[in-house]
Amino acid sequence: MRNTAIAKVFSDIADLLELKGENQFKIRAYQKVVRAIEHYPKEIRIMIDEGEDLKNIPGVGDAIAKKTTELVTTGKLEYYEKLKAEFPKGITNLLDIPGIGPKTASKLCSELGITSADSLEQAIKDGSVATLFRLGEKTANNILQQVEASRRKDQRISIGEALPIVEEILSALNSVPGVRNLTYAGSLRRFRETLGDIDLMGTVDNPQKVMDAFVSLPIVGQVLVQGPTKSSAIVSGGLQVDLRLVEHEAFGSLLQYFTGSKQHNISLRERGRRQGLKLSEYGITDIATDKLEKFADEENFYHRLGMQYIPPELREDQGEVEKAERGAIPRLVEVSDIKGDLHMHTDWSDGHSSIKEMALAAKKLGYQYIAITEHSGGRGIAHGLDVERLRKQIEEIKKVNEYIDGIQVFSGIEVDIRADGTLDLPHEILAKLNVVIAAVHSAMNQSKGKMTQRVLSAVEDPDVDIIAHPTCRLLGKREPIAIDLEAVFRTAAKNNKIMEINAMPDRLDLNDIHASRARELGVKLAIETDAHDVSHLDFMRFGVGMARRAWCEPQHIVNTLSLADVLTLLNVSR
Repeated sequence: MRNTAIAKVFSDIADLLELKGENQFKIRAYQKVVRAIEHYPKEIRIMIDEGEDLKNIPGVGDAIAKKTTELVTTGKLEYYEKLKAEFPKGITNLLDIPGIGPKTASKLCSELGITSADSLEQAIKDGSVATLFRLGEKTANNILQQVEASRRKDQRISIGEALPIVEEILSALNSVPGVRNLTYAGSLRRFRETLGDIDLMGTVDNPQKVMDAFVSLPIVGQVLVQGPTKSSAIVSGGLQVDLRLVEHEAFGSLLQYFTGSKQHNISLRERGRRQGLKLSEYGITDIATDKLEKFADEENFYHRLGMQYIPPELREDQGEVEKAERGAIPRLVEVSDIKGDLHMHTDWSDGHSSIKEMALAAKKLGYQYIAITEHSGGRGIAHGLDVERLRKQIEEIKKVNEYIDGIQVFSGIEVDIRADGTLDLPHEILAKLNVVIAAVHSAMNQSKGKMTQRVLSAVEDPDVDIIAHPTCRLLGKREPIAIDLEAVFRTAAKNNKIMEINAMPDRLDLNDIHASRARELGVKLAIETDAHDVSHLDFMRFGVGMARRAWCEPQHIVNTLSLADVLTLLNVSR
């Protein structure tokens, strides 16, 4: 059982306890642990196998640790089963639908006997849902949109879920003697936000040993194919992983073939044919002589075609082939370019680490600066900061800056943009902060016109520096809000405001398409982790991957700037 599945059980428990009317402290304890488990960098089943203490996970105490162990080792949790038995059967199915909270789910179950997405859709269409007390036709239609959106989703997995699984497999296989090259290809290497399956490529001295090791991994649930050069298996979470091995001299050809999108590879083959060449996973063949030329690396493969090397993230047939022909592929931003992180939370709100811990972890990464940006008071569930607590945190940040050398900690806030477009905190306190991030967290069903004007109000507010996760989407969980991003970007450029590429793997917001458009319009971008724990600082790589897909160079990203330049940009004096 993977961390996401464990977190889902505790999320259900929190919802059911809310239905029961349990005290908020108990409910909040479960809500807090959901996020900690979902984003914990190590799989809990592995921790249990290795005898690690689960209480090392932020928010996990003795009771949660025992429940987690029971759930992982038996596949069931007695407490959860008993709790579900107190409510109409199927209520948790409704809670899985975005936009349906515990109270609405209870009404639908008890008053209409609805226990599934199918029966819910039928009840909405026949008008039954709209007649429920305090729901009405508008809410019913919003719920229907969420049901239909859920149905449109295929069985793809997010890159945030897939990459740790793949890295676990690669780590195990790299320990096999004789492995020379081993990496992932396909959509994962192009850093697509969701993936259908995984392609692994490698070269080894003894292929049979590696194939035997692959199909014997604990993470493998079902072996589909096992052969001397290719094996396929279903691993935890239902993800299919294909492993291909070739001779060392042909690795570059294989990696290129299985990395590029279908259209990218078609464009390359067309270019090859014009030169009298035939491209394949084995290399490049001269059509006239039928002579095959092999390539140990991708760079020489592209150079043979008279092209500049194309980074994997750009291989989507979006003009990259033509630019590579002209030598016009830019140097894309890399993780090593990042000098700071301007969006993170601590245990002052809904984070798990202290300000000092976040600062020391960032310093270890080589960062020159970070910004502490808790939620504002309007986010009650996130234990947001009101004016008084924010003043106290400003003083605490000053103390941390005196204590830690080599990194600057900025005071900041992630202030809510209210439904009417006003900010959740007054100018008097916002003016005292180094960094003000504004974000939408509520009333997400507003019309496109209202939502756009709401966000534009924040963009035009002189106190605001950055707009966070602009579309509010959660991959596989929540659809993007209706908003005119073109208008937002143009206004941001005019007002010299920064748009965020949120690196949380379940957000990746702005996505590559939106970030690319913002870049084209001259909007400043910041890649930010939205970290709630020191381990989340590693999410920066997901945001960088999205920025690379958007053709972003270091100069397009504000947190590639040095501390001195960021101080100037934010008009901050030390």
